Amino acid sequence: MDHAYLKPEHVALREALRQFLEQEAVPYFSAWEKEQRVPRSFWRKLGAQGFLCPMVDERYGGAGADFGSAVVITEELERVGSGLLGIGLHNDIVVPYLVQYGSSAQKARWLSGCVRGDTITALAMTEPEAGSDLAAMRTRAVRDGDTYVISGQKTFITNGGQADLIVVAVKTDVAARPPHRGISLIVVENGAPGFSRGRVFSKIGQHSQDTAELFFDHCRVPAENLLGREGEGFLYLTEKLRQERVMVAIAAQASMERSLEITRDYVKARVQFGHPLSSLQSVRFTMAELATRVRVSRAFVDAAIVHHMAGRMSVSEASMAKLWATDTAKAVISECLQLHGGNGYMEDFEIARRYRDIAVMPIYAGTNEIMKTIIAKELLDEMPR
Repeated sequence: MDHAYLKPEHVALREALRQFLEQEAVPYFSAWEKEQRVPRSFWRKLGAQGFLCPMVDERYGGAGADFGSAVVITEELERVGSGLLGIGLHNDIVVPYLVQYGSSAQKARWLSGCVRGDTITALAMTEPEAGSDLAAMRTRAVRDGDTYVISGQKTFITNGGQADLIVVAVKTDVAARPPHRGISLIVVENGAPGFSRGRVFSKIGQHSQDTAELFFDHCRVPAENLLGREGEGFLYLTEKLRQERVMVAIAAQASMERSLEITRDYVKARVQFGHPLSSLQSVRFTMAELATRVRVSRAFVDAAIVHHMAGRMSVSEASMAKLWATDTAKAVISECLQLHGGNGYMEDFEIARRYRDIAVMPIYAGTNEIMKTIIAKELLDEMPR
C-alpha cells in the first residue's frame, strides 16, 4: 500500500533499518525478552547508524529529518517486537520535549548523547494514585536557591530501569487553581542526590522493555534543569500527548499488519485433514475480513499521520487514531491467534507474543476510555450549534 507522506529517502531508510535489525536485533530479541532489557550496546549501534532521534538538528548530531522518518523507524522496530517500545519513546516522545522546550544550553548539554545512544531518556508522569488524572499528581518540587528539591514517586515508567535523563512532571505550586496550572517539567539526571529506582516490573507482555518505579527522596537538581517555564508543564504535556498517541496508533497498526502476515503464512503451510487450512472456507472468510479491517485501519492511520505532519492534528483526532488502531489491533491479533489453534498458545510462535504485547496499547498514553471522553467532549460539548 502506498503512503502519500513517504519520499524516496524514507524508502531508503526503511531498507537500511530493516537490514540492520535483521542482523543486530532479530537474532537476539528472544534473549532480550528473557533478560527484560534491551542492552545499551544496541542503543549505541542504533545511534552510530543514525536511527536515533532523526528529527534533532544537525548541529547536535541529528539529521533534521521530518516525521516520516519517525513513522518508518517505529514501524520497523515494531516488526521486530513491541519490546523495543522504549526506543520509540526516546526518539519521538521524550527527546521532542528537549527539542521544543529546552534552552540552548540544555540542548547543547543533552541532545548529542541522546542521538548517539549514550543517553537513554524517560518521561515520568504516572504515579500510584495519579494515572490519567495528571492534575492529581503528588510529586512536588520546591525551589531552594539555585536548586529544586523533588519529593515523590513515579510508576510504570518506560525505560525507567536504565534511563540516564528523566523528564519528570512535578507540582511546583500546590495551591494553583485549577490544579494543573501548578505542574512543571524538571529534568532529573541519573546520579542526582535523592534519586533511586525501585522495581523493574514483570509484565504480561513487552518483556524486553524495562518498566520501573522511580523514587525522589528530597532529590536535588539544579534549577537550570527546569524545562520551559514553571507552571506550563501541563500545557507541554497536553501538546506532546498528541504525537504520543499517534505513535501508539502507528505501532498498533504495524503490529496487526505483522500478525496478519505471519498468520497468512501459517494457514497456507498448516495442513489439516489432508489440506492447507487456507483451503477451508471459514478460514478464507476470516482472513478476508481481517485483511479488510487492517487495510481500513491503515487508511485512517495514514490520514492521521498526514494531518500531524501538516500541523492540523487535533487532540480529538489523535485520540480517535489511538482508540481505533489499538482496539482494532487487539481484535485482529486475537483472531490471528485463534487461526493458529493450539500452536498460537505456544511461546515458540510469534503470534503468542503479539497477543500479549498488544494488551497494553489500549491502556498507555491515556486509556481508551479517556480517548472516548476526549472525543465526546469535542463532538458533543464544543461543536458550534
